[in-house]
Amino acid sequence: MSLNLAALEQHLTTRSYIEGYTPSQADVHVYQLLTAPEPSKYPHSARWYSHIKSYAAEHAALPGTSTAGQAFVQSASAPAPAAADDEEEVDLFADDDEEDDAEAERLKAERVAAYNAKKANKPKAAAKSVVTLEVKPWDDETDMQALEDSVRSIEQEGLVWGASKLVAVGYGIKKLQITVVVAEDELVSLDDLQEKVAEFDDYVQSSDIAAMQSKRPPISCIMVCA
Repeated sequence: MSLNLAALEQHLTTRSYIEGYTPSQADVHVYQLLTAPEPSKYPHSARWYSHIKSYAAEHAALPGTSTAGQAFVQSASAPAPAAADDEEEVDLFADDDEEDDAEAERLKAERVAAYNAKKANKPKAAAKSVVTLEVKPWDDETDMQALEDSVRSIEQEGLVWGASKLVAVGYGIKKLQITVVVAEDELVSLDDLQEKVAEFDDYVQSSDIAAMQSKRPPISCIMVCA
């Protein structure tokens, strides 16, 4: 068995996990069949892989089943394509309808070209994402207010910091969970953002993308009839 990495990358473009909003056995199932994806080719899969890897000690205890992960598993051999007919069919009853079809196709092509030209002149609505970022401190003695202030000090076009809260991890340690609104996805790279957060190494041990929701503009459609 092997994984359909293209399908996995598409799935993780707008999701943080294989299923639901927390790590589960579906994530573990896919993780175990995968080697670390190449970040330049599969950035979302690479981000997810690193995140699930951080839960390695808890893999056996994660909830759920592996069922959802099966959707990305493909068999080693694909079915052979159906054989083409040896002889090309010949239409013995062709008539002048072909000329009418050619004219209809020409008119259709003109309408499509006119629509595309009109569409190209319209301003594009920017895609927006709402991200939940989790930042883990070194220990229970880390100044969490200073950690949050450091994170919020990161300023970038298209980046807006939202609400935050401290979430207990264990042994008296709490992690910062903060909402990030990415006003324009093209302006903000989450990988670059995490690298900037990691620069505050006096407070920050690591950071993870816990959840992400993309709000993309609606796609208008048009039907061109002959």
